[in-house]
Amino acid sequence: MKKYFIISIGLLVAIILAGCEGDNGASGASNEKDLGNVDVMLDWYPNAVHSFLYVAQEKGYFEEEGIRVTIKFPANPTDPLNLAAASKVTLGLYYQPDVVMSRANEGIPVKSTGAIVRSPLNHLVFKDNSPIKTPKDLEGKKVGYPGIPINEAIVRTIVEHDGGNIDDVEMKDVGFELGTALIADKVDAVAGAYVNHEVPVLESKGYDVKYTNPTDYGVPSYYELVAVTSDKTWHEQQDEIEAFWRGAEKGYEYMKENPEDALQILLDHQDEANFPLDKEVEAKSMEILIPKMESDDGFGSQEEQSWQETADWLKEMGLIEEIPDMDDIFVNKRDIK
Repeated sequence: MKKYFIISIGLLVAIILAGCEGDNGASGASNEKDLGNVDVMLDWYPNAVHSFLYVAQEKGYFEEEGIRVTIKFPANPTDPLNLAAASKVTLGLYYQPDVVMSRANEGIPVKSTGAIVRSPLNHLVFKDNSPIKTPKDLEGKKVGYPGIPINEAIVRTIVEHDGGNIDDVEMKDVGFELGTALIADKVDAVAGAYVNHEVPVLESKGYDVKYTNPTDYGVPSYYELVAVTSDKTWHEQQDEIEAFWRGAEKGYEYMKENPEDALQILLDHQDEANFPLDKEVEAKSMEILIPKMESDDGFGSQEEQSWQETADWLKEMGLIEEIPDMDDIFVNKRDIK
């Protein structure tokens, strides 16, 4: 899963001009009420978090709602947000803090239509035999991260919340070789590692690790993954997007009740040539994800409190200067009939 990137207008223009993205096929058309096509661009290669999509497609839930859904793969990490903003795809799977930052800092006209993963997957990870017990113990230690500012903000928040001094923590850019850097003792802990990916990958290789949930130490419980669209697309395709969420909810409910079958559907649709999946890792990932995708208000629902708290935190961390109007950055569940 992609880790956070600050979006630039230059990159947006370049990607739009490039205009190329992967394609993983579409479901068939409805015989009764065809509302048109919905293109969904994944945030990364197909993995457990996307199982609800492939289930909904395989089981015909999107067809039942009268839409054809095409699942696309990103060529670049920022494609899902940038191409959605340019109305080149209907929906892009992206990250709540990035939606706030892109709207606040660049004025990129995107809004979230629904939350997929409702709490952070990005955790602080360290070896099981590490002397690190709480974030304050990072003082005098090296923390590896992918060079992305939001990870610095997370580490700063958890250390200071735990009574530590962030100036005594060395942040080291290790790119996306987080697991390798940790196991090779190049760093004492890593930020930017996902509890549903890097952790089960390391465990599957025989390494014992522990992790700290940042929400236990002052980081807001932001939505890890949301589905964004442009203001223009929302205005023109609201019916199709609403139909998408109805079908997606059916896919999630099936995934929750039949995880083994949902996992097999995912494996049948994996991008095996480029990103082969490990069944054991994805099964563990799905086990972690399902409760994080659950909502009493229905799959995909969003709360203003989450958006407000996330925006407040980003401003406090200096990642945005002004907080966007909440009505501009997300659509409430009550608007998705």
